[in-house]
Amino acid sequence: MASTQSEANRNHYAAIAANAGRLTSPQAIIDHNDTHWTALTGEPGGVDYIEVDAGGVPAMWTVPKGADEGRVLLYAHGGGFIGGSIYTHRKLVGHLAKAVGCRALLYDYPLAHRAKYPAQLDVAMTVWNWLADRGFDAGDIALAGDSCGAVLTYGVLQRLRAQGRLLPVATLIISGWFDMALTAASYETNREKDPAFAKAAVDWLVTNFIGDGDRLDPEVSALYADLTGFPPVFLQAGADETLVDESRMFAERARQAGVETRLDVFEGMLHSFQMMAGRAPEADDAIGRFATWMRPKLGLPATRDEAAGDKAA
Repeated sequence: MASTQSEANRNHYAAIAANAGRLTSPQAIIDHNDTHWTALTGEPGGVDYIEVDAGGVPAMWTVPKGADEGRVLLYAHGGGFIGGSIYTHRKLVGHLAKAVGCRALLYDYPLAHRAKYPAQLDVAMTVWNWLADRGFDAGDIALAGDSCGAVLTYGVLQRLRAQGRLLPVATLIISGWFDMALTAASYETNREKDPAFAKAAVDWLVTNFIGDGDRLDPEVSALYADLTGFPPVFLQAGADETLVDESRMFAERARQAGVETRLDVFEGMLHSFQMMAGRAPEADDAIGRFATWMRPKLGLPATRDEAAGDKAA
């Protein structure tokens, strides 16, 4: 049963649906997210935030106290390419970095009303190259992202492979958007449960992002990419969200390609419920699962609790 605290996420999406008629400009959508989406997340505490210019891209280091500064989570924020920023996701990424025990780099990219694809992926590659220029090896980096951040995460992986470059060690995906063709059955099976992401609304987001581009292009729809040789991936999704089957389909494709894959689906949860980190137990549980899985991938030591659990087992 979903916690009382977790209802804040459902109420957030219900409010977006109820106010859709008033959010008629790109700036109105941005302002709504800045005010209401940001408020879902509790402050992690013990985390510093340092804004940087990452090769001309606005970015932010999230630096937990005592974190390993030689490892990095490179995080692509969600928002359907119509909202979200390094500021809306600052606290979420702070929770994640703190739990893992390393730094994270969160970056902005142009929203779709300013530039269509592939501008966003070009920016993501600029940030990757900026990290590489500062001496971070691929083996020291993991990729992470939520919702449309999955597009950039797997776009970066495809471009790195095409360039013959080393790949990062692992990937974390929250409520991933993997299929611009919108073939997931959950658009119908969950349409009464999910107040915000009706199929027609997501169809509009696709057109807004790629125009009349190919919806099966692997760089925008990772479900159709060749995933062979890609790093291990841990996917999380909410059982009630309309996009949940995209994560299930992608997980199956990844397994068939020989990729180490984990998918956790959380009952009663909606899209990107991890944004309630620090406030809802389901979100904190999800972040903890990510961290336990990620630490050995990055060569980081287990926490005391994890070590004690291993000994008990």
